[in-house]
Amino acid sequence: MKLAFSTLGVPGTPVAEVVRLAAGNGYRGVELRVHPEEPVHLGLSSLERADVVEAFTAGGVEILALAGYVRAASEDDDEPVLAELAELVKLARDLGASYVRVFPGGGDQDRAEADAAAARRLGAVAPAAADMGVSILLETHDSHRAGLDAARVLARVGHPRIGAVWDVLHTWLAGEKPAASHAALAPHLGYVQVKDVASADDLTPLALGSGVLPLADCLDLLDQDTWVCWEYEKRWHPGAAELPDLLGAGRAYLLRLGTPKQ
Repeated sequence: MKLAFSTLGVPGTPVAEVVRLAAGNGYRGVELRVHPEEPVHLGLSSLERADVVEAFTAGGVEILALAGYVRAASEDDDEPVLAELAELVKLARDLGASYVRVFPGGGDQDRAEADAAAARRLGAVAPAAADMGVSILLETHDSHRAGLDAARVLARVGHPRIGAVWDVLHTWLAGEKPAASHAALAPHLGYVQVKDVASADDLTPLALGSGVLPLADCLDLLDQDTWVCWEYEKRWHPGAAELPDLLGAGRAYLLRLGTPKQ
């Protein structure tokens, strides 16, 4: 199992410190939140992009993914959605990231209309992403919370560079069993986001293994070379415990769960 964590758990932390935390706690990769309030954003100059690459290379840590905020199924016009998605793909290329994460964001639209919008936009960007060696992953989230929802869009696109992030919280909130989520997403799976919470009514992030999410049931289904990323949502819950203090124990917990059963 290849482990990463998301910078959503260490909001605003400088790149050098993120690399130090990953390397020092045995994480092979990092999912970088791409946002104007973060050190990594779409406005980085060429020199700044090179500095990010240098920091990660020196630390021996991989940039797994760029977590953007494009909403592929939104009711917005296509042009701004496609423009932002194209910029994210270029940033991923420049930083050497394998993946770009996008949300569905279909809102209250008719399901068929939301599916069509997401598939149209993802399909339009797929050839350029392929040329740059980047895959775009639709996260199980909001309007397409279940694995079956995301898979429905991905099957419609039918391009090898368009896949899925399995956020285990959202498939659980959708009432979908881990085996069903995995079965739907496996043909498209880029990586898995794990986390833990107290209940469906309290999504404050917890140390892995101290909440109610069926993490063992999810990880048991994965191939051993699958990336697993801990998305600790500190940015949205400032009162939660500090992620750096939890990283070591979180890694140990995930590795125990990921040990092949005899």
